[in-house]
Amino acid sequence: MVSSPPRSRSRWPLAIGAAFVLFATYIGLMVQHALRTSVDLVSPDYYQQELRYQQRMEATARTAALPAPVQVQLEAAARRLRLTLPPALAGQPVRGTLQFFRPADQRLDFTLPFVPAGQPPQQVLSTRALRPGHWRLRLAFSAGPQEYFLERELTIH
Repeated sequence: MVSSPPRSRSRWPLAIGAAFVLFATYIGLMVQHALRTSVDLVSPDYYQQELRYQQRMEATARTAALPAPVQVQLEAAARRLRLTLPPALAGQPVRGTLQFFRPADQRLDFTLPFVPAGQPPQQVLSTRALRPGHWRLRLAFSAGPQEYFLERELTIH
């Protein structure tokens, strides 16, 4: 009787099994990381803001079409913010809101009334209470029957 040489076992099944185990472990770790990551919306009424997007775009276009721009001047030395409307809006009742939006920390967001006075219409605000860093200023106001909107980036030092 002729004996056959001993068969060497293939390592492919073991390698394929190890690859599946490593892949499953990797996917498990990624799922665990995804579940632990906070995915908070930037503002609690995000969806309502999205519905008002078209109205905001029209108000932004109307603001850009003004004969002179709305001026937002950050006076760092005096620690104040000056908002000046174009002279074309003088004599019209102007009312609105100023929203200070802190992208890094929603808890620091706040809203103030916008009621400019004088000639040209302007409002001056102190920036002493604002924490240093990046802020987004949203100015929404109406002059007569028209709505206007302006958004500016501010860096407070």
